[in-house]
Amino acid sequence: MSQPLQKEQALEYHSKGRPGKIEVVSTKEAKTQRDLSLAYSPGVAEPCKEIFSDKECAYKYTAKGNLVAVISNGTAVLGLGNIGPEASKPVMEGKGVLFKIFADIDVFDIEINETDPEKFVQIVKALEPTFGGINLEDIKAPECFYIERELREQLSIPVMHDDQHGTAIISSAALLNALELQDKKIEEVRFAVNGAGAAAMACVQLYVSLGAQYKNFILFDKDGVLHQERTDLDDIKRKFAVNRADWTLTEAIQGADIFVGLSVGNVVTPDMINSMAPKPIVFAMANPDPEITYEAATSARRDIIMATGRSDYPNQVNNVLGFPYIFRGALDVRAKCINEEMKLAAVKALAQLAKTAVPDIVNLAYNQRNMAFGPDYIIPKPLDPRLLITVAPAVAKAAIESNVARQPITDWETYAIELNKRLGLDNQIIRVVGSKARRNPQRIVFAEADNQKILKAASIVYEEGVAYPILLGNKQAINEIATANKIDISEMPIIDPHSPETDEQKERYATVFFSKRQRKGFNLYESKKIMNDRNYFGCMMVEMGDADALISGLTRNYTEAIRPALQIIGTEEGVKKIAGMYLLLTKRGPLFLADTTVNFNPTAEELADIALLVAKEVRNFNLTPRIAMLSYSNFGSNNSPEAKLVAEATRILKQHNPSLIVDGEMQAWLPFNNEVLRDNYPFSDLVDEEVNTLIFPNLAAGNVAYNLLKEVGGADAIGPILLGIKRPVHVLQLGSSVRSIINMANIAVVDAQQRSRNNVDEIVAQLPWWNKLKKNKRKVIQ
Repeated sequence: MSQPLQKEQALEYHSKGRPGKIEVVSTKEAKTQRDLSLAYSPGVAEPCKEIFSDKECAYKYTAKGNLVAVISNGTAVLGLGNIGPEASKPVMEGKGVLFKIFADIDVFDIEINETDPEKFVQIVKALEPTFGGINLEDIKAPECFYIERELREQLSIPVMHDDQHGTAIISSAALLNALELQDKKIEEVRFAVNGAGAAAMACVQLYVSLGAQYKNFILFDKDGVLHQERTDLDDIKRKFAVNRADWTLTEAIQGADIFVGLSVGNVVTPDMINSMAPKPIVFAMANPDPEITYEAATSARRDIIMATGRSDYPNQVNNVLGFPYIFRGALDVRAKCINEEMKLAAVKALAQLAKTAVPDIVNLAYNQRNMAFGPDYIIPKPLDPRLLITVAPAVAKAAIESNVARQPITDWETYAIELNKRLGLDNQIIRVVGSKARRNPQRIVFAEADNQKILKAASIVYEEGVAYPILLGNKQAINEIATANKIDISEMPIIDPHSPETDEQKERYATVFFSKRQRKGFNLYESKKIMNDRNYFGCMMVEMGDADALISGLTRNYTEAIRPALQIIGTEEGVKKIAGMYLLLTKRGPLFLADTTVNFNPTAEELADIALLVAKEVRNFNLTPRIAMLSYSNFGSNNSPEAKLVAEATRILKQHNPSLIVDGEMQAWLPFNNEVLRDNYPFSDLVDEEVNTLIFPNLAAGNVAYNLLKEVGGADAIGPILLGIKRPVHVLQLGSSVRSIINMANIAVVDAQQRSRNNVDEIVAQLPWWNKLKKNKRKVIQ
């Protein structure tokens, strides 16, 4: 299903709004004249003088200690080759984004127009006063070896060429665990390695550091085997050179314990895999096409353990598992360099993490019930929230123990807490939800498909492998909109309820609808007529199992969009009233707000029911609900009926659900100020709890708060998410952005996965268009 990203979408992503992907944001107040006087002249002179007296003070008074330069000359970019410094800038900005979202490290990307390695070194060396670390990126071999070596020797800050060491560190962690599972010793195993570029040489050198023997390697590059008679080998490659000049890859793999590929796709055959030693280990890491496909290799040998560079197969060797956390640990102790001890510490930390119990949020992200250490799980997943607090401290400790740390850490428990607070780790929730959605896409009906935003969102969720869109509306109008806006909907079914082609389907739907509503104001004629309404038609598709979820409301009144769902699908068992909830992604983590869209003035009992619905939904995100029941009163400080209502709702919740973490009534600021809460209300169940759920006393309060947080507070919003409906129906806010629609589609897919009545595969044979999509589907490489 998933298609390559369209050129127009990629260009729009990088150009819309503020061009590029990164910006500089002030970390200090700069609003008043006093602020400006402190930030610049004359106040800025004071830290300048302190730094002049002691250069180390730059870490105290400037951003140096959390600032990494991502530096390239664009000579070996991705799969694009030597495209030059300007063309490499989008990639370097992207690397900066990864540093920020995974480790809260700020980045300046620097593209240098220089290919002479000696001049390049001098340019970078001159930048040392600005940065706490240097990440070299996309520099071609062999120059990259010289550049990194010289900069490590000449600079007193961490320097790492991630293209070399990232793959080496991640694959080494995978290798240790694969060897353990296959009951083999690294000192004894034989390696066949295809590729001898920067990454491959860094890999084999790190394997040697772990105990592998030079004599047990046979390496190949584009000119054949690395042998002792060759005159083009540097000192490092010469250590791996063999005596025979006529080795072939086929011969080298025969009887080998391990194959490592960092070359080109499809150069290894199943017969070659069959010729390997018992319990072989295959790391086919060429991207996007590995040296042998996962299916071919695992079909050839049942006793194999395999890793690739792809996210759609087990054991992805992904550099993002390493570089953000390695630099985080190095920066936090002001390391002078990134040495061998620090890299090995990262290897061992990653290997050990894979052996520990996998958190539910990671299982959720990868659509697994219980991932566990074994042949299909030898390295952690990129979305594992424990990576930061596992790898960074290990690297920091190794820096201290190897005497390259200028500022040792002594309180490791406090350091771990600080690391978690850096990111608000729960804020990766939308990435987790998106990843889970892609593991098992569902059929989403878009009831308002004659809209550019809807078509654009549908196209994106289809291309990303999130969902199979079904478009409702006039075919000609929808195709004209898509063509005019260059949106590819060619593989999506378009259903027009007004078309005679749907008469049989409408007749079936009308009969079922009439049976539901015949004593509630609808006669048979009206039941047939209303099936022309796309909202009613779409809800019937979901009710009858012809679709898995419905998204509507972009151009309709909210109440009007909800009504068909209530009349056709109805509420879950035991639910008296549905509710509306928004998920806000804030800097402190996700916040769930309810009721923000449905119930005007709920009673205490209804407010308690709303809280229970929200708590259930929060748990579906694999989070523990911590609920604040909000009012303008704090624990009885006001005797108004409204304050008493919230207090009574809290009492009902505590009585019927004693394990629920909930308290109120309280003002909205109080649960987020733990010091005041602890000092003044130590009895509260929310003391020392990270509140993530806010229940408002009425619709007005909830809706006002949500809109303020979204527009003024800068929080990303997902919703409104309908709670209490028996099947997945979600109603967009009027005028929602494409991004909001995509986020809602992710939520709808996960919602459908959790309460699907039918397994997707059981329906495929009944739906020719879906069968076609399933055949064409290719999972997105992250």
